[in-house]
Amino acid sequence: MLKKNVGTVDRALRIILGLALLAGFFLNSGGAYSWLYLIGIIPLATGLISSCPLYSIFGISTCPIDRK
Repeated sequence: MLKKNVGTVDRALRIILGLALLAGFFLNSGGAYSWLYLIGIIPLATGLISSCPLYSIFGISTCPIDRK
């Protein structure tokens, strides 16, 4: 199980950013670099599971429960 290290505000921003990027992919599907919008999957996934692998590597946590 992944350790939760993403706080409420950080989680909400990640979900909003991820959804906005994915919406951009579907709205601009004919563009030359529209596939780059698929990067939105990463913040969406990390926001939904409340865990960020990069935060784990660098020892960062925005979750108030896990601060020790």
